[in-house]
Amino acid sequence: MIRKDRQQEAIMTVQITRNDLAVSELRRAAAKSADASAARRMLAIALILDGHSRQDAAQQCGMDRQTLRDWVHRSNAEGLAGLSDRPHAGGPKPALSNEQLAQVAEWVRTGPDREKDGVIRWRRIDLCDKIAVAFAVRLHERSVGKQLRRLGFRHISVRPRHPQADGEAQEAHKKLCHPRC
Repeated sequence: MIRKDRQQEAIMTVQITRNDLAVSELRRAAAKSADASAARRMLAIALILDGHSRQDAAQQCGMDRQTLRDWVHRSNAEGLAGLSDRPHAGGPKPALSNEQLAQVAEWVRTGPDREKDGVIRWRRIDLCDKIAVAFAVRLHERSVGKQLRRLGFRHISVRPRHPQADGEAQEAHKKLCHPRC
């Protein structure tokens, strides 16, 4: 059974075609590398060049045999630089541009216009609707909340006042109420 596995592995072995670095130079490069993952990959390739099986080299370096095969292909194509992780794209593009975010911040700072916006104070759902109308971008309430937090706004807000509240009547009412002893 072992012999058959070795024969299959001999058929499926991956050839290291790039010979610009010797095994000792690969090990030296791994020792100097600040990237631990790339260093492990260099050591795995050095083990293969020493004559170890792909399975053994992968196991000693903490990876799968197929993963090592993929790294050998990248090493053959790109050299040592191919053994480092590639930079990531950075995720999805932001839904709102910086100019649009500045406009949203201005809306929050100035507050809503009761006649125009139909609200006394901004809630996230109200801002969702205003953003959808102004910028044709549909955002979830949570996304608007995250954007507001990044812009420096916090959830804490003053208690809203009714625009037709009579301040004198409120003061008169306070004077009539007697504190309990």
